[in-house]
Amino acid sequence: MMERGVNMDEYPKSMEDQIIESYKRDEEMMILVFAQWCVNNHLDPEALYLQAYPQQAGNEPLRKALELTVSEEEAGFISDDTVLGVLSLYNNDDLAYVVTEAISQRISTQEKGD
Repeated sequence: MMERGVNMDEYPKSMEDQIIESYKRDEEMMILVFAQWCVNNHLDPEALYLQAYPQQAGNEPLRKALELTVSEEEAGFISDDTVLGVLSLYNNDDLAYVVTEAISQRISTQEKGD
C-alpha cells in the first residue's frame, strides 16, 4: 500500500532502523561518560572495562570513546552518581559494579590520607 509516496511495508523497517541508531548513539554517549569519568579520576577505562567484560578486549565503541576524551580540566566534573546512573540506564550492571569498587577504593585512599 502506497501513501504519500511511502511504501508502508518499508515504514516499520525504517522506524526500527531509527530506533536502533538512536540506541547506538545513546550507548556511545554512555561509554563516553564512563571513559571521561575514568580520565577525570585517573583510572584506566580499558582496564576497568576488562574487569567487567574480560571477553571484550579491544572493544571498538570504547576505543572510539577514548579518542573523544579530553583532559580533566577541559571536561569538567562528572559525579560518581552521574556515571553510575548512566550505566544503570543501560543495565550495565557489571561495569557499574567495577566502577563502584573503584569509587570505594578512592574513598578509602582519601580517608587514609586525611
